[in-house]
Amino acid sequence: MQAGGVKTAHSFPDLREISSVSAGAFERIVSGIDEWDRVVGGGLVPGAFIILTGDPGIGKSTLLLRIAHALSQKKMVIYVSTEESLEQVALRARRIGCEDSRVQFSDYADLDAAIACAVEKKPALLIIDSIQNCFTNSSVSSIGSIAYLREAAFKLMRLAKEHSITVLVSGHITKDGAMAGPKLLEHMVDTVLYLQCEDRWQTRILRAVKNRFGTTDELGFFEMSERGLVAVANVTTHLLDEFSAAPGSVLVSYVEGSRPLILELQALVAASQYGIPQRVISGIDPKQVVLIAAILEKYLKIKLSSHDLFFKTSGGIKISGSSSDLGIALSLLSSYFQTPLSRKSIAIGEISLTGQIKPINFIGFHMSEAEKIGIEQVVISHAQRVEKSSLQCVRLQNVAELLSLFK
Repeated sequence: MQAGGVKTAHSFPDLREISSVSAGAFERIVSGIDEWDRVVGGGLVPGAFIILTGDPGIGKSTLLLRIAHALSQKKMVIYVSTEESLEQVALRARRIGCEDSRVQFSDYADLDAAIACAVEKKPALLIIDSIQNCFTNSSVSSIGSIAYLREAAFKLMRLAKEHSITVLVSGHITKDGAMAGPKLLEHMVDTVLYLQCEDRWQTRILRAVKNRFGTTDELGFFEMSERGLVAVANVTTHLLDEFSAAPGSVLVSYVEGSRPLILELQALVAASQYGIPQRVISGIDPKQVVLIAAILEKYLKIKLSSHDLFFKTSGGIKISGSSSDLGIALSLLSSYFQTPLSRKSIAIGEISLTGQIKPINFIGFHMSEAEKIGIEQVVISHAQRVEKSSLQCVRLQNVAELLSLFK
């Protein structure tokens, strides 16, 4: 090629048809910590670039140390701590019972050195905790700046793809997620994990908001204990630990990822003391609660529009979908009449704008989970098809029949 009379050479990429590329049956790196493996899609994928983020102090480093410890029993793991010295990491490891870990640790925060070490040692997993505190002599940008983080992420991405090394980094965010780092890097990584805290308990919820190798519907539950973050074995029992059959409290079933969760809905209906009734709703779409309240007022002649409505879900879980319509209606009525439902009952069904109670799909999936925790009665649509179950079915056709449960 001629350019100003001078010949120039170009290095063209290797062009191939997709049919000639072997997808391969890669083996996921399974930690044995069920809640973690579930969220990442069944285990880490070789060559994946993953970021774990969350508020400062929420437990990211503790979780990473436990994951590294579990994987080091079968694979080589390099852990670069850029925020804590090796002595501080050792104290944490002893506290959470990982002092016999086979992880290779370093507190040298030079990113280029860490990458060169990984290329030579070829670990299955490289952990950088955190990406915002690394430095590199080859960059002219200041540490933690937008330009620097993009450059650092690009280097780690190339390391993961070219050498089939799984790279897992942590990053901090502010409460509004505005800090440069995780938000800016989301498009560059394969998986984005958020570790969140539920204020009421010492529960941490691990959530995937992006995952090229798995679903983003899964949740992982961990409990902060004296030995660090411990996976919660029975999530439903944990969420309902303090449940009591009180007016306004109703159990529903909600599918999150591959498993149903039995959750408590809590409603408080009170006569309004102000000109405009309040609507304070969390954990569910406020419009859904207001819609169900309007349906009840229309067909039951109950003036909910003149009452304050307070509504929330248990466990800090945000739910969606129409299968919780019946539970919402029952919780509002239970609070309005100040009459509790049976502690061993659950409501599963959709409510139409005409006041009809509609069946839902995969009802057996929900009922089998309810049976496991001792539920004895389920309130469903009269048209709902149910296979063999030990639960007593209360079948209702429309919202007017809901009043029979409060007599």
